[in-house]
Amino acid sequence: VLQKWVNREISNFDYLIQLNTMAGRTYNDLAQYPVFPWILRDYTSEELDLNNPAVFRDLSKPIGVVNEKNAKAVKEKYENFEDPLGIIDKFHYGTHYSNAAGVMHYLIRVEPFTTLHIQLQSGRFDCADRQFHSIPATWQALMDNPNDVKELIPEFFYFPEFLENQNGFNLGQLQISKEVVNDVVLPKWAHSPEDFIYKHRKALESEYVSAHLHEWIDLIFGYKQRGPAAVEALNVFY
Repeated sequence: VLQKWVNREISNFDYLIQLNTMAGRTYNDLAQYPVFPWILRDYTSEELDLNNPAVFRDLSKPIGVVNEKNAKAVKEKYENFEDPLGIIDKFHYGTHYSNAAGVMHYLIRVEPFTTLHIQLQSGRFDCADRQFHSIPATWQALMDNPNDVKELIPEFFYFPEFLENQNGFNLGQLQISKEVVNDVVLPKWAHSPEDFIYKHRKALESEYVSAHLHEWIDLIFGYKQRGPAAVEALNVFY
């Protein structure tokens, strides 16, 4: 598979799906759901210019420290952590880049994930402000908060329906703006959910991502998952 990918006989999307499968990740287990990277950082421009390296996320860094500002806090947390019982090892992040709640968070508008989300929240929808309501706002929250380290799920690259509230669920309204949560708010450069998926998939297969995807793979599936390489890369999870 690696050789096929290097020879460009399979797409970046296919390669990531294969890696997820080999790593034991599967659509059948929300706790081991396939994980995909955030690949863009520009969610505000009117047009998306895939020839400009500045629109892409730095794939060599864990999502928690893509924003330089967070790196210092994350490092200090690791260095100052001491478990009095000596059971828990030091870590940079207390949460994970992929978990069941995160999958339900992204797929809240689509069954069976809606029902699973409601069960998780003791029989009701979580408060609107904590829901997945906007792609630009989700990215901004990641940049502002080193404790939020969710990567993406494969649906971001092929499944426009999860961005629409086709079932008309009452997801509440945001506290400050009083905006009703309905369809997911898209970046300015996307004119519809289909357009978002088309451009996002194009970004995944772009020259820039093809040249840098291995850096993210090292963090998630490769040698930077544990040991000294993980510590150096600020990539140690609880």
